[in-house]
Amino acid sequence: MNAPVNLPPRLRSVLPPQFEALCPPPQLLPGEDIQHYHAVQDAIFRDIDPRSAVEWLLAIDVAELSWEMQRYRVLRHRVLNTYRQKAIEMTLRRVDLAGIVPEFQDIAEIYTMTNALDWQLDTSAAREIEARLESHGFDQHAVSMEAYVQAREILSLFESLLNGVQLRRLMLLKEINNLRRSMMMDGARVARPQETASR
Repeated sequence: MNAPVNLPPRLRSVLPPQFEALCPPPQLLPGEDIQHYHAVQDAIFRDIDPRSAVEWLLAIDVAELSWEMQRYRVLRHRVLNTYRQKAIEMTLRRVDLAGIVPEFQDIAEIYTMTNALDWQLDTSAAREIEARLESHGFDQHAVSMEAYVQAREILSLFESLLNGVQLRRLMLLKEINNLRRSMMMDGARVARPQETASR
Protein backbone atom coordinates (compact mmCIF):
# COMPACT_ATOMS: atom_id res chain seq x y z
CA MET A 1 0.00 0.00 0.00
CA ASN A 2 1.32 3.45 -0.90
CA ALA A 3 1.47 6.16 1.74
CA PRO A 4 2.47 9.80 1.54
CA VAL A 5 6.19 10.34 1.81
CA ASN A 6 7.17 12.38 4.85
CA LEU A 7 10.40 14.16 4.09
CA PRO A 8 12.35 15.45 7.07
CA PRO A 9 12.05 19.22 7.39
CA ARG A 10 14.83 21.13 5.69
CA LEU A 11 17.09 23.14 7.89
CA ARG A 12 16.70 26.85 7.33
CA SER A 13 17.79 27.57 3.79
CA VAL A 14 20.63 29.96 3.15
CA LEU A 15 18.64 31.44 0.28
CA PRO A 16 16.96 34.71 1.33
CA PRO A 17 13.16 34.68 0.86
CA GLN A 18 13.27 37.52 -1.71
CA PHE A 19 15.39 35.34 -4.02
CA GLU A 20 13.47 32.05 -3.65
CA ALA A 21 11.70 32.66 -6.98
CA LEU A 22 15.12 32.49 -8.69
CA CYS A 23 15.71 28.93 -7.47
CA PRO A 24 13.61 26.31 -9.27
CA PRO A 25 12.62 23.10 -7.47
CA PRO A 26 15.20 20.36 -7.96
CA GLN A 27 14.71 17.80 -10.73
CA LEU A 28 15.93 14.67 -8.99
CA LEU A 29 16.19 11.19 -10.45
CA PRO A 30 14.71 8.20 -8.64
CA GLY A 31 17.02 7.21 -5.81
CA GLU A 32 18.47 10.69 -5.34
CA ASP A 33 18.06 12.21 -1.88
CA ILE A 34 16.46 15.66 -1.54
CA GLN A 35 18.32 16.23 1.75
CA HIS A 36 21.67 15.54 0.06
CA TYR A 37 20.70 17.90 -2.75
CA HIS A 38 19.88 20.69 -0.27
CA ALA A 39 23.08 20.03 1.69
CA VAL A 40 25.17 20.48 -1.49
CA GLN A 41 23.16 23.54 -2.47
CA ASP A 42 23.45 25.19 0.96
CA ALA A 43 27.19 24.47 1.15
CA ILE A 44 27.73 26.12 -2.24
CA PHE A 45 25.59 29.11 -1.24
CA ARG A 46 27.53 29.57 2.01
CA ASP A 47 30.85 29.27 0.22
CA ILE A 48 30.04 31.73 -2.56
CA ASP A 49 28.09 34.06 -0.21
CA PRO A 50 26.08 35.80 -2.98
CA ARG A 51 24.99 39.39 -2.31
CA SER A 52 22.91 40.43 -5.32
CA ALA A 53 20.21 38.84 -7.47
CA VAL A 54 22.70 38.23 -10.29
CA GLU A 55 25.16 36.59 -7.89
CA TRP A 56 22.33 34.42 -6.53
CA LEU A 57 21.41 33.33 -10.07
CA LEU A 58 25.03 32.38 -10.75
CA ALA A 59 25.36 30.61 -7.36
CA ILE A 60 22.17 28.63 -8.05
CA ASP A 61 23.64 27.48 -11.36
CA VAL A 62 26.94 26.53 -9.67
CA ALA A 63 25.00 24.45 -7.13
CA GLU A 64 23.00 22.74 -9.91
CA LEU A 65 26.16 21.93 -11.83
CA SER A 66 27.81 20.60 -8.67
CA TRP A 67 24.86 18.26 -8.12
CA GLU A 68 25.02 17.21 -11.76
CA MET A 69 28.70 16.28 -11.34
CA GLN A 70 27.86 14.12 -8.33
CA ARG A 71 25.06 12.48 -10.31
CA TYR A 72 27.39 11.65 -13.21
CA ARG A 73 29.96 10.14 -10.82
CA VAL A 74 27.34 7.91 -9.20
CA LEU A 75 25.97 6.83 -12.57
CA ARG A 76 29.47 6.13 -13.90
CA HIS A 77 30.13 3.90 -10.88
CA ARG A 78 26.88 2.00 -11.48
CA VAL A 79 27.75 1.53 -15.15
CA LEU A 80 31.13 0.11 -14.14
CA ASN A 81 29.42 -2.35 -11.81
CA THR A 82 27.19 -3.48 -14.68
CA TYR A 83 30.19 -3.95 -16.93
CA ARG A 84 31.97 -5.79 -14.14
CA GLN A 85 29.35 -8.55 -14.38
CA LYS A 86 29.97 -8.68 -18.14
CA ALA A 87 33.70 -8.86 -17.45
CA ILE A 88 33.15 -11.80 -15.10
CA GLU A 89 31.11 -13.48 -17.83
CA MET A 90 33.82 -12.85 -20.42
CA THR A 91 36.55 -14.18 -18.10
CA LEU A 92 34.46 -17.25 -17.22
CA ARG A 93 34.17 -17.93 -20.96
CA ARG A 94 37.95 -17.99 -21.25
CA VAL A 95 38.21 -20.45 -18.38
CA ASP A 96 35.11 -22.64 -18.80
CA LEU A 97 34.74 -22.79 -22.57
CA ALA A 98 38.34 -23.63 -23.39
CA GLY A 99 38.40 -27.04 -25.05
CA ILE A 100 34.59 -27.52 -25.12
CA VAL A 101 33.48 -29.54 -28.12
CA PRO A 102 31.24 -27.58 -30.52
CA GLU A 103 28.10 -29.62 -29.77
CA PHE A 104 28.18 -28.51 -26.10
CA GLN A 105 29.20 -24.90 -26.80
CA ASP A 106 25.64 -23.49 -26.56
CA ILE A 107 24.88 -25.25 -23.26
CA ALA A 108 28.23 -24.13 -21.83
CA GLU A 109 27.43 -20.52 -22.87
CA ILE A 110 24.13 -20.69 -20.93
CA TYR A 111 25.94 -21.99 -17.82
CA THR A 112 28.52 -19.22 -18.14
CA MET A 113 25.84 -16.51 -18.31
CA THR A 114 24.03 -18.09 -15.34
CA ASN A 115 27.27 -18.18 -13.34
CA ALA A 116 27.93 -14.49 -14.09
CA LEU A 117 24.43 -13.64 -12.88
CA ASP A 118 24.98 -15.77 -9.77
CA TRP A 119 28.22 -13.85 -9.18
CA GLN A 120 26.23 -10.62 -9.04
CA LEU A 121 23.33 -11.89 -6.90
CA ASP A 122 24.86 -14.48 -4.55
CA THR A 123 27.87 -13.58 -2.38
CA SER A 124 28.90 -17.18 -1.73
CA ALA A 125 28.72 -17.94 -5.47
CA ALA A 126 30.74 -14.78 -6.09
CA ARG A 127 33.50 -15.92 -3.72
CA GLU A 128 33.61 -19.35 -5.37
CA ILE A 129 33.72 -17.89 -8.90
CA GLU A 130 36.40 -15.34 -7.96
CA ALA A 131 38.52 -18.10 -6.37
CA ARG A 132 38.13 -20.26 -9.50
CA LEU A 133 39.10 -17.35 -11.77
CA GLU A 134 42.07 -16.51 -9.58
CA SER A 135 43.27 -20.11 -9.74
CA HIS A 136 43.46 -19.59 -13.52
CA GLY A 137 45.41 -16.33 -13.16
CA PHE A 138 42.49 -13.85 -13.38
CA ASP A 139 42.54 -11.73 -10.20
CA GLN A 140 40.32 -8.74 -9.38
CA HIS A 141 42.63 -6.40 -11.31
CA ALA A 142 42.26 -8.50 -14.46
CA VAL A 143 38.46 -8.45 -14.09
CA SER A 144 38.49 -4.68 -13.51
CA MET A 145 40.65 -4.17 -16.60
CA GLU A 146 38.19 -6.24 -18.66
CA ALA A 147 35.31 -4.11 -17.29
CA TYR A 148 37.12 -0.90 -18.27
CA VAL A 149 37.88 -2.24 -21.75
CA GLN A 150 34.24 -3.18 -22.31
CA ALA A 151 32.93 0.11 -20.88
CA ARG A 152 35.44 2.40 -22.61
CA GLU A 153 32.90 4.12 -24.89
CA ILE A 154 30.39 4.84 -22.13
CA LEU A 155 33.22 5.95 -19.82
CA SER A 156 34.35 8.40 -22.52
CA LEU A 157 30.81 9.77 -22.59
CA PHE A 158 30.83 10.27 -18.81
CA GLU A 159 34.27 11.87 -18.99
CA SER A 160 33.07 14.40 -21.56
CA LEU A 161 29.92 15.10 -19.50
CA LEU A 162 31.99 15.67 -16.35
CA ASN A 163 34.50 17.86 -18.19
CA GLY A 164 31.69 19.94 -19.72
CA VAL A 165 29.99 20.47 -16.37
CA GLN A 166 33.30 21.33 -14.68
CA LEU A 167 34.12 23.87 -17.41
CA ARG A 168 30.69 25.52 -17.10
CA ARG A 169 31.02 25.62 -13.32
CA LEU A 170 34.47 27.24 -13.52
CA MET A 171 33.14 29.82 -15.99
CA LEU A 172 30.30 30.72 -13.60
CA LEU A 173 32.70 31.08 -10.67
CA LYS A 174 34.91 33.30 -12.81
CA GLU A 175 31.84 35.36 -13.76
CA ILE A 176 31.01 35.84 -10.06
CA ASN A 177 34.57 37.01 -9.38
CA ASN A 178 34.46 39.39 -12.35
CA LEU A 179 31.12 40.77 -11.18
CA ARG A 180 32.47 41.37 -7.66
CA ARG A 181 35.65 42.98 -8.98
CA SER A 182 33.57 45.27 -11.18
CA MET A 183 31.33 46.25 -8.25
CA MET A 184 34.38 47.00 -6.08
CA MET A 185 35.86 49.20 -8.80
CA ASP A 186 32.53 51.02 -9.21
CA GLY A 187 32.37 51.55 -5.44
CA ALA A 188 35.92 52.92 -5.43
CA ARG A 189 35.06 55.38 -8.25
CA VAL A 190 32.01 56.62 -6.35
CA ALA A 191 34.04 57.03 -3.13
CA ARG A 192 36.82 59.11 -4.76
CA PRO A 193 34.68 62.09 -5.90
CA GLN A 194 33.03 62.18 -2.43
CA GLU A 195 36.46 62.31 -0.74
CA THR A 196 37.57 65.14 -3.07
CA ALA A 197 34.36 67.12 -2.42
CA SER A 198 34.70 66.82 1.35
CA ARG A 199 38.20 68.36 1.24
